Amino acid sequence: MKIIKINPENPEKEKIEMVLDILRQGGTAVYPTDTVYGLAANIFRKKAVLDVYRMKERSVHKPLSICLSKPEDIKNVAHLDSKGNEIVQKILPGPYTLILNRKDNVPAQITAGTDKIGVRIPNNLICRDISREFPITTTSANISGHPSPRSVSEVQKELDGQPDIIIDSGPCRSGVSSTVVDLTVNPPKILREGAGMEKLLSIIK
Repeated sequence: MKIIKINPENPEKEKIEMVLDILRQGGTAVYPTDTVYGLAANIFRKKAVLDVYRMKERSVHKPLSICLSKPEDIKNVAHLDSKGNEIVQKILPGPYTLILNRKDNVPAQITAGTDKIGVRIPNNLICRDISREFPITTTSANISGHPSPRSVSEVQKELDGQPDIIIDSGPCRSGVSSTVVDLTVNPPKILREGAGMEKLLSIIK
């Protein structure tokens, strides 16, 4: 396992490329978001996704959300109606997980065989850079059921050197998990309260 420091305000291109190369080859990476540290795998590399489940001791019958680089990428993996798009434009990038109807190209192992997908576009340049070529898993870098990690030291205690690379950009700003909102229903339904809750409520009311 390798730990590299990346500037969260101005991510170094060569370091981002190093992480991307690991993900391209089916490796795993720990990365910062605008809420907590996440665990990444290229969603199109089956073994890498299974490694994420194994590290987290998470049931493969529970879906994983994905991280995208920009709102325009949503159309590549999920269906979004005009109302949903209005909400997206107002809250993303931000600390939200959007539940959407997935497209057929999303691997079933990510969604646990369901027809829905959780999508995140965090307000963090690093994770948006490492998801620019392909979607990556976005799930907290910890054992399932344990507190979500805000710092690299917390990640190390949880995952004990298992990921191929860890990006250290200092403590995550929020430390609170994302708010989860289901946009497949009308009106949208909040499934988990988290960071950015007040802003979301003002928009979907």
